This record gives sequence, structure tokens and C-alpha cells, in this order.
Amino acid sequence: MHTTEHRTVVLKFDQVSFSYPGVEVLTSTSFHVHEGEFIALVGPNGAGKSTILRLILGLETPMRGAISLFNRPVEETRNRIGYVPQYAKYDFSFPISVFEVVRMGRLGTWQSRYSSEDRDQVMDALRLMDIEHLEKRPFNALSGGQRRRVLVARALAGNPSLLLMDEPTANMDAQSERNFYDALERIKGKVTVLIVTHDTSYVSVLTDRVLCAGDKGCEGHIGKVVQHPLTIVEEGIGHMKKAKVLHEKELDHTCDALQEATDD
Repeated sequence: MHTTEHRTVVLKFDQVSFSYPGVEVLTSTSFHVHEGEFIALVGPNGAGKSTILRLILGLETPMRGAISLFNRPVEETRNRIGYVPQYAKYDFSFPISVFEVVRMGRLGTWQSRYSSEDRDQVMDALRLMDIEHLEKRPFNALSGGQRRRVLVARALAGNPSLLLMDEPTANMDAQSERNFYDALERIKGKVTVLIVTHDTSYVSVLTDRVLCAGDKGCEGHIGKVVQHPLTIVEEGIGHMKKAKVLHEKELDHTCDALQEATDD
């Protein structure tokens, strides 16, 4: 059994409620994430996953309850977050290299010009994502999977304590997804990771815990986030090792010990 009882809680939702005009999204929602964990937030469209990200990023404010990030209010600590959106708009005609895209992640750390430390951080991020060989390649010449790894490297270049990723493997083929998670394995434990996905059945084997938005198998109970255990599937989708979400079982959010799931 893996335990997190001595780990720091870096993200905590405490009885958080949020609604858009006429639409209830979250109701008295509570969960927490420990330092160094790799967490999957799953659920169908409309279950509140994107709203949870917006609340963590400080783009929305809870109507009731509290959110703490590194034991402080979100607005005081969101500079410690790295964020990879599902869709990144860019001009394909703009001549920019992979290195220059990743260097954008250092924008909040410099005064008048980039330093040697900035370059070192960029190169470290490129190596972590296994794309240092693409350093001088035009960003618009990359495949979709390579571009997604570049965007993760950009987020990592800012040396975040928490990395948020929204549907990072959307529209990827099986090989690109495999390469993507192989790269993420290098950062597991080095940074706390929260990945959002609409796949409610399977997640990466890198996942320590899964949080399900929507409750009861992620269907029909909008407003709740429930913690379910996982079981390893040796051959998952596309011949990749996967972890299956066991919706019929539920873990206690108040328990700080990670529990290994079994089939029984």
C-alpha cells in the first residue's frame, strides 16, 4: 500500500459550490491533492471538470466554500501553476521555433532579457519531454502529439509546483499518446499533476488516484466529485497499459492514505 499521510496537501476544495446563471455545476464539493501525486479528473462533458480548472486558476470564484492552493488563497499562489489548455490557438504562418515557444514559459521570471538560467530551464523542460532534438524545428512543422509535448515543456519551463492539463491526449493517435505518457513518466513525482479527461473508463497507469466529476459512474449526479479506485489492465486500448476506473467502489476523500485497488 502506498501512503500519503506525511505528504503536504497542495490543493484543497472544501465544500465548494458554484453555479452559472440557471445552471448548478458544483454543490458542496470537497477533495484534496497531495504533493507529487498524479491525479486524473474524469467525467463526461458538462460534469464540471473545466469549471474546476477555472476555479483552481482563479478565473472563477466559489459562491460558497473555500479553495486553498499551497495552504493559501488561490489568487496569492496561482503563479506556481503550470497550465496546458486543451486548445491552444496560434498563427501557423508565424515563424517561431520550438525553443522559442518553450521559452515563453519563462516570461514571468525575467526583468529585461532572458538569462543563462532561463536557457537552462528551457533545455531541462525540453529534455524532460524528450523533445530536445526538436529545439530548432519550426513549431508549425510538428505533429499534433509533438506540439502537445512542446506545450507541456512550456508549462514546465516556469518550474511550476502544480501542473494542470486539460484533455492532453485529445485527438492523438495511439502511438502519439504512448509517447506523450512516456514523457510524462519522467516528471512523475517531480511535480504534482492533475489531468482532466472525458474518458470515464480508462486512465494512464501513471495515475495515483482518480477523481470522478458527476458521481455514480460520472452520470446523472452533477455537482459532486467522488474518488474511485483503479485496477491495472495489462493490455488496454491501443495495446497500452491502462488503469480501469472502478466506479462501483468509492474511496473516502478524508483518508490521506492512497489505497491500491484490487478486483475483489
